[in-house]
Amino acid sequence: MGSVDASKKLQVLLVGSGGIGTMVAYALEKGGKAEVAAVLRSNFEAVFENGFTIHSVDHGEIKDWRPTSILDSIPSVNEESWRAPYDYVIVATKNIPDIPPQITDIIAPAITPGYTAIVLIQNGLNIERPFFSVFPANPILSGITFTGAIEWPLGTINHHNHDRSFIGVFDNPVAASYSQKPKAIAAARRLVDAYTACGPNVDCTYEPDVAYSRWRKLLYNASYNGVAAILGMDTSRMRFTEHVIDDLIRPLMREIRATAKAAAGVELEEQLIETMITADGYDKFFKPSMLQDVEKGRFLEFENLVGEPLREAERVGVETPTLKVVYGLLKGLQFQAREKHLEGVMVPRSGEGLRYGGCGKT
Repeated sequence: MGSVDASKKLQVLLVGSGGIGTMVAYALEKGGKAEVAAVLRSNFEAVFENGFTIHSVDHGEIKDWRPTSILDSIPSVNEESWRAPYDYVIVATKNIPDIPPQITDIIAPAITPGYTAIVLIQNGLNIERPFFSVFPANPILSGITFTGAIEWPLGTINHHNHDRSFIGVFDNPVAASYSQKPKAIAAARRLVDAYTACGPNVDCTYEPDVAYSRWRKLLYNASYNGVAAILGMDTSRMRFTEHVIDDLIRPLMREIRATAKAAAGVELEEQLIETMITADGYDKFFKPSMLQDVEKGRFLEFENLVGEPLREAERVGVETPTLKVVYGLLKGLQFQAREKHLEGVMVPRSGEGLRYGGCGKT
């Protein structure tokens, strides 16, 4: 990120203004240190006409709220010469790399090479790698949030868990990037400052150890998220049954913990497993995001939550039998969504030429 005048408001483009993204935008605008342009998709018409309605555990009841500007497409800083470069592009969309188009292609018109900091407020492992390749001169920042916010109906945000967010810098393995790291750290800290300016109810801090924070959150996401999607169960019902925790959730968390240590040298404390098992309030009957996506017939965000830790485990020789089964089941659910939503995905009527298309004789 280039030099930024500290007296001017940060110019932020938000891509993905659902529950989490909208609460990020609201915090930044409320703090008075940033102006947010939000790119909306399915909720554009509702917000354009009526603004957002926000029911927030941190900020209270907000009616008819809009960020500085709302857009229905990604702006191009190159083609629109009057447009100043964005200091930050915040990506708060689902991370679904197995479904086109790729987010790197989507945001490219809004990125000023060597200047704009790209903030990935997304879950999962190794999400930064495509961005290092496409934007080698730009700071790539990690955003991890433990807040809970859902948009339903369109334009209405139900923010039910307090905002705890962590901003840090992804380590770029390219040697030339080492000289850029101080600039990236400065960009992360300035974003934290703008975020926390909204008031004491929001807890946003600089995270120096991005690898630890991402593996830590994977304890939850690689277990509860996938199992919820497969079983169609909220986390309270899983805990009530006990066997879902003992036979699936706890083994998955142990496999993630072992993989983190072997693949990344990240030591996750044993007690974290018990903490994550009871992370959701029992009375909330909370549905993890992947279950919500299944219920709404959407594509699943599972490759970076389950697939990447599985591939890391295989790379270093860690046995993860539970993770492998969960991954296979999620791939099956994703195929169902692909068949429903993508043109050209058709199951042939004949099995000729298929690996398992023959009819076995008994």
